[in-house]
Amino acid sequence: MAKEEKQKPKAIDLFSGCGGLTLGLKRAGFAVIGAVEICELAVETYRMNHPEVTVWHEDILSLSLGRMKRNVGIRKYELDLLAGCPPCQGFSSIRTRNGRRRVRDSRNDLLFDFLRFVDGLRPRAVMLENVPGLTRTVRMQRFVRELRSLGYHVNHDVLNAADYGVPQRRRRLILVAGRDGGTIEFAQPARVNCTVRDAIGTMKPVGKSGDSLHDLPESRSPRIAKLIARIPKDGGSRAALGNGHQLQCHRECDGFKDVYGRMSWDDVAPTITGGCVNPSKGRFLHPSDDRCITLREAACLQGFPKRYCFSLDRGKFSAAAMIGNALPPEFIRRHATAIHRYLCEND
Repeated sequence: MAKEEKQKPKAIDLFSGCGGLTLGLKRAGFAVIGAVEICELAVETYRMNHPEVTVWHEDILSLSLGRMKRNVGIRKYELDLLAGCPPCQGFSSIRTRNGRRRVRDSRNDLLFDFLRFVDGLRPRAVMLENVPGLTRTVRMQRFVRELRSLGYHVNHDVLNAADYGVPQRRRRLILVAGRDGGTIEFAQPARVNCTVRDAIGTMKPVGKSGDSLHDLPESRSPRIAKLIARIPKDGGSRAALGNGHQLQCHRECDGFKDVYGRMSWDDVAPTITGGCVNPSKGRFLHPSDDRCITLREAACLQGFPKRYCFSLDRGKFSAAAMIGNALPPEFIRRHATAIHRYLCEND
């Protein structure tokens, strides 16, 4: 490890996915020394982009604190930041119908395995990111209570990533906690929003870019291709087609109004999800081309650089799910920079 890397504050990324959180931490000045991830495709992608990081490709439940400490040469109280996003499917608004029903999901309790590592490592700071639905749960109340019992000053809120330089609306719970001084404050919002045009307005034509993530072809029936072509450019909705040209399923069930809608050039994108390359999953049509956004465009709208590698070993839709589940690096960078400042002030 280079001398300057050794001098940077050290971080570990739990539930790392394809590396969005790690990228944000690195850009904020942290040296990420370890990451834990169970998904093989995400691990392959992570390693392509962060080859210097020790990665534990396994279920976090099977990873002992002792093995982690030995592998990266760290002892209790020596880690600067423990960060992560425990799987959040059980708390998502779609699965819970915006909080109107309970969902039993064993992954919900991984929140407390995150806490196991906080207790065992006692890092100087903690960062947790998750879906807003977690805020209202008994689990979250217990998590915060136990963090405070370990001596951490906790600050958490639901913030919109669009307010922090990310070109999409994405409401997320973020929690930051420090044990050295007072409360860690969140980053200041950006002065202006980053738009769809800023993120993908200069992309090369699909099929001619030389980027496999951008050049993957679509497969549409002639009927669907004609429907997409009729939708007005730059923010248009299928509602503009009238009942006569909409699909029967849309005429009979109009609950998801963004389905088969176009993004607007000079606005932020909707939340990028695992269905981001399928117009039947949301407002994922390109603002002016008669197609869905590409995998590369989806990654750029998440805030990944154009050269970030994503594995296609399991096909287009698995890659889309990985991109949609990622943490926006710029959102993380801004709040991690606030943590970095806190650590420096409390050296």
